[in-house]
Amino acid sequence: MSGVQTFLTKPFAMPAGAATLRTRVGEVIAAHAGAAGRANCWQVNDPAFSRALGAAGLIGITLPRGYGGHDGDALERYIVLEELLAAGAPVGAHWIADRQTAPLLLRHATEAQKRRWIPGIAAGEIYGCIGLSEPGAGSDLAAVRSSARRDGEGWVLSGQKIWTTNAHIAHIMIGLFRSEPGSQRNAGLSQFLIPLDTLGITIRPIVNLTGEHDFNEVFFDEVRLPGDALLGMEGEGWAQATAELSLERSGPERYLSSMVLVTELVRHAAATGHTAAVALAGRFVSEAWTLRQMSLAVAGRMALGEDPSLEATIVKDLGNSFEQAIPQLVQQVLDLDLASDDPLAVLTGQLLQVSPSFSLRGGTREILRGIVARGLGLR
Repeated sequence: MSGVQTFLTKPFAMPAGAATLRTRVGEVIAAHAGAAGRANCWQVNDPAFSRALGAAGLIGITLPRGYGGHDGDALERYIVLEELLAAGAPVGAHWIADRQTAPLLLRHATEAQKRRWIPGIAAGEIYGCIGLSEPGAGSDLAAVRSSARRDGEGWVLSGQKIWTTNAHIAHIMIGLFRSEPGSQRNAGLSQFLIPLDTLGITIRPIVNLTGEHDFNEVFFDEVRLPGDALLGMEGEGWAQATAELSLERSGPERYLSSMVLVTELVRHAAATGHTAAVALAGRFVSEAWTLRQMSLAVAGRMALGEDPSLEATIVKDLGNSFEQAIPQLVQQVLDLDLASDDPLAVLTGQLLQVSPSFSLRGGTREILRGIVARGLGLR
């Protein structure tokens, strides 16, 4: 079939000093009481822990030293993320800024903006959020109605964003707005660098079933920005945003959000010898191993400077299915009392409530599978 692609992997070697790097991460976690064992930990905010990681040189690994980074590669960054996520460390505060905001600023921001924001991101002190989703649009990213209009040399933003992770603690937003009046779908869109203390911005919380607050809705009421708030070229926002989503879909967070529960299940199986628990633990570990190899293949290609967007999408879809199934299967097999304070029951209860959202963030299954179908030449 013409145009058909497959999941492409390439040989790569882990960087020298990988074991030492893992040890460094473990030492930072061990030095902070309570900085482990969190389910869905990349959405758990702990600014003090983020600052500690920054001081240890474990944020901004791939960023240039001239902007406070460490000139490392994607595989070094992957090692750090994997260790943090597997331990359940609270990395949510700096997560988006390190993963998406800083790389986008490097490509498109002015020199003054890079020096204003990127060193703080690498230090774990400046946080970012992404303004993509809008009310009534569902997963249709191109249905942007929020507008940006020119006003002299500057811009005026109006509209609303929703499901904006960490807007309440973020210092800046990269937001997608319709900059060409009357344009449709993915044409006429531009991205803007928006300091969230700008007059006219209102942030309201969206609290989830567990009482946790990481989502927000953000309102823009005639928000005035200077001309250099435009990132890149006017009208190129769609291409920028979709490239950004490749970064969002490619990391180990797409299969490790429930891994602390797997670890607790392994402990339980080892302590009790419960036959069904042992079998389920074996199933989870084997599936996690496979997903890790796929995820590492994506990281390896990124380290080579390639764009494995199709492979990243496949990992995201499979990974979300895996981490959503974990709490459901644990509860079915062990029939836990979710009202108890047993660690296995506590983690299971929490993840049963929050895991339905795992397949929404970064694109729903329907959207992802459409991307995969196109990539494989099937539509």
